[in-house]
Amino acid sequence: MKIILSRKGFDSSNGGYPSPIFPDDQIMSLPIPSSPSPTTIRKLYADRQDLGKIVEELTKGKVTRKEEIHLDPDLDSNALAREHGWRPAFGQTNAAQTHLENHDVGLGDLFLFFGWFREVELSKHGRWQYKPHAPNLHVIFGWLQIAEILKVGNKTAPFKKEYPWLARHPHLHGCRDSNNTIYVGTGTHPKNKKDVKNLGGGIFRSIKETLILTDPSQQKRSFWKLPHWFYPTQDKMPLSYHSDLTRWHRTADGFTRLQSVAKGQEFVLDAAQYPEIKTWIVSLFK
Repeated sequence: MKIILSRKGFDSSNGGYPSPIFPDDQIMSLPIPSSPSPTTIRKLYADRQDLGKIVEELTKGKVTRKEEIHLDPDLDSNALAREHGWRPAFGQTNAAQTHLENHDVGLGDLFLFFGWFREVELSKHGRWQYKPHAPNLHVIFGWLQIAEILKVGNKTAPFKKEYPWLARHPHLHGCRDSNNTIYVGTGTHPKNKKDVKNLGGGIFRSIKETLILTDPSQQKRSFWKLPHWFYPTQDKMPLSYHSDLTRWHRTADGFTRLQSVAKGQEFVLDAAQYPEIKTWIVSLFK
């Protein structure tokens, strides 16, 4: 089994602002602006009434509610009105997809999606703003376990017809390259909230310590604090893109610190070489 730490959502290049951590500890990954897309920010549902207003206030109008967005990964069954049979899905293409293929990512493997987050608060004028001096964090916000792999390429029309519940996915729109691929999770659209656990993909709605990758003692979000067993040894392949051992350090309090790379979307780890990872994954869902 492979574990893929996948960087997604607003970042310094796309969107330009962190996704919010609300005062009640709820988190919301903001999908990056992208065109063409059948979905805009104002079409999204959220636990809060007006996601478009929140985005406009946090970005000071640089990203508006009319913005077309790349809703990918698409993990929350409640984010949009769904077609019958909806399942969580994630698309990848170009060099990042080649990287996944080179590491034999396949059925049963688990994506853990992380992104850039920061605490927000309401100003005295009742507008959302980033909390002064709050740290910038890399936080895991969702997951998808692969049940099906669709090799779409640039021929999107047949997949829209065969998978109508997937027709609005951004990787079935626009000009796509031959590497265009969509990963689909298990399960179907839940009839009630109790069925969400059967989806094989979803979001973490609230922040907690186990979901935070960033070392709280560091000023840069790219410095991660990981369990001690993450440290690569001679008989273990390191997290992909992180073969430079100068990036890895053992800490005095029994953890591993990693200076994660600035570029790259998909970081793959072979769980067979790191059996302790099963306990860590379980802790994410507790």
